[in-house]
Amino acid sequence: MRKIRITAGDVTAEATLDDSATADAIWDALPLEARASTWGEEIYFGIPVYVDEEDGQEVVELGDLGYWPPGHAFCIFFGRTPMSRGNEIRPASAVNVFGRVEGDPKAFTSVPSGANVKLERVE
Repeated sequence: MRKIRITAGDVTAEATLDDSATADAIWDALPLEARASTWGEEIYFGIPVYVDEEDGQEVVELGDLGYWPPGHAFCIFFGRTPMSRGNEIRPASAVNVFGRVEGDPKAFTSVPSGANVKLERVE
């Protein structure tokens, strides 16, 4: 099982990656560093990983990690977005879900847009 550490602003969390081609491509690109953008209760940022849609999901679960192919973006979902209907968590368009945050994903609520984000392997 592959784990990564996400450090965003003052928040640090570990996440587990699945066995998808998307997870493989992201794992191979680590470590990465970027500036966070926020969209509702989602943090996203562009990464130098280029994969096509793989079992794209229009609605995701709390704590899911997604890759958004149109923007080559790593996404952390911790609540509703401007596209959500009711209590669902809806990305801007389909994402490849490739992992999950361990612990409470709501911790990311305190991360401001523009915060530094680091992604690294947990060996």
